[in-house]
Amino acid sequence: MNRDTGAEAGAFARAFDAASWSVELRPMRVRFGQGSLARLGEGVEQLGGSRVLVVTDRGIVGAGHVERAVVSIEGAGLGCWVFDGVEENPTERHVAAGVEVARRRGVDFLVGLGGGSSMDCAKGVNFLLTNGGRMADYWGMGKATRPMLASIGVPCTAGTGSEAQSFAIISREGDHRKMACGDPKARFTSVLLDPEVVRTAPREVVAMTGLDALSHALESLVTRVRNPLSSMLAREAFASLDRHFEAVLEPRADLTDWGEMLIGAHFAGAAIETSMLGAAHALANPLTAGFEVAHGAAIAIVLPAVVRFNGELLDRVYNELRPVAGEWGAGAGSGPFSESLARRIEELRRRAGLPETLRDVGVGEADLARLAEQAADQWTAGFNPRPVGAEDLLELYRQAY
Repeated sequence: MNRDTGAEAGAFARAFDAASWSVELRPMRVRFGQGSLARLGEGVEQLGGSRVLVVTDRGIVGAGHVERAVVSIEGAGLGCWVFDGVEENPTERHVAAGVEVARRRGVDFLVGLGGGSSMDCAKGVNFLLTNGGRMADYWGMGKATRPMLASIGVPCTAGTGSEAQSFAIISREGDHRKMACGDPKARFTSVLLDPEVVRTAPREVVAMTGLDALSHALESLVTRVRNPLSSMLAREAFASLDRHFEAVLEPRADLTDWGEMLIGAHFAGAAIETSMLGAAHALANPLTAGFEVAHGAAIAIVLPAVVRFNGELLDRVYNELRPVAGEWGAGAGSGPFSESLARRIEELRRRAGLPETLRDVGVGEADLARLAEQAADQWTAGFNPRPVGAEDLLELYRQAY
């Protein structure tokens, strides 16, 4: 990473200041409020659904949320079936299993109920049910040629922001490479944000999804395709997440804290929709695929190094977060705010009890070069504001080692 950062920063500033931008905003109804899950059936009915498939996982079933969803849907006089076979980082196999249930039941409406895995799987089912083929056919953007079913997303974690996005992230069978399959038609038609639902997540899940949501705000803030809308969403997301993350790690967190985390995660997901992600996600994905490191834990390990790396050029952009940061922001001093921000992430990581280094998750030093090559091939690497190749990513892995 030996670069003339002064010259690079000047070139970046000129390129961004001269850039034009455009954002496509598709209609989506978002209903926020305590107990809003009880209005799921009403929402489905308003959108014309009559035979509903709820796509979820067994943990959400165990928490009682699926039963509440089914009661609401059937209470509206609608048919309802449940596919609860989703697992973390869903693959083509999980999507195919969901499609089989949907076809057998003749469903005309989909509900994604759970974390990002369940919501992504629901979108994957929508792709194949309406357009046929296999998930790899939709790897990329805008490849669905036929209309898709109306759908509702109900996040049960304050993390991925998948409910705000048009992408289904589905892992390829065999090598578990994540395929980003996007289409505006795949976005949920409506979203329910219920703080009562997210407060039931286990602490470890809260920790990992919360730091993942923070990474979405921080990465979407600085990507090379950022724009005024994504910047606004990223700042608002960061403000909510930074101020309330520590509170929800405690067993008696106030419902207001959960609500702010849910809103923050949703705004961060919406920011991704308009400005994508960067190097932290490029580094994290091979860790999940090759070492089965949970996505949020992988992000928490590599994010501080990425913030410092990008901060060498973009401290002025990270500094936009200073006014909305918690008390630590006011005491950050006059040095680079990106350094204070990286330390804040490390502090929250320790507070959450997540792994701090790659060694902690079983990665060997001899693995780093191979991981760097894989990270360089990830689609999010191309959106990092500071260009990154395998050599740069290897150095970032070393800093996290």
